[in-house]
Amino acid sequence: MRILFVEDDQMNRRVVRDMLGVAGLDMSEAPEAEAGLRMIDDNEYDLILMDLRMPGMDGLTAIRSIRSRGDAKATLPIIVVTADMAANIRDTCLDAGADDVILKPVAMDRLFDAIGRMVASRGNDAMVL
Repeated sequence: MRILFVEDDQMNRRVVRDMLGVAGLDMSEAPEAEAGLRMIDDNEYDLILMDLRMPGMDGLTAIRSIRSRGDAKATLPIIVVTADMAANIRDTCLDAGADDVILKPVAMDRLFDAIGRMVASRGNDAMVL
């Protein structure tokens, strides 16, 4: 499984990369939304993890950009990873096109549960978490 984490905080990327590494998963990293969109253009991913609050383009705008593509990448599963505790944040993210939302600090069990739900919903049983 190829995962892209779009997150401006290097420590958050490192923590999630280490968690995914426990399961033998590799993660590509983009430190900003614009770089993440370019990486999606140039590479193949199975799943996107997306922060919301980043300098420049925010995560919601990036999600909408991905969903508006005219190719198969428009349907990539996207899990928002955010510290935003607003009461309506989950609905806001889902309305923008995200598939799921997990809160920071990221707990390994919540991360793997969210990834597992995406794998199960896509009918891909090639990976067991």
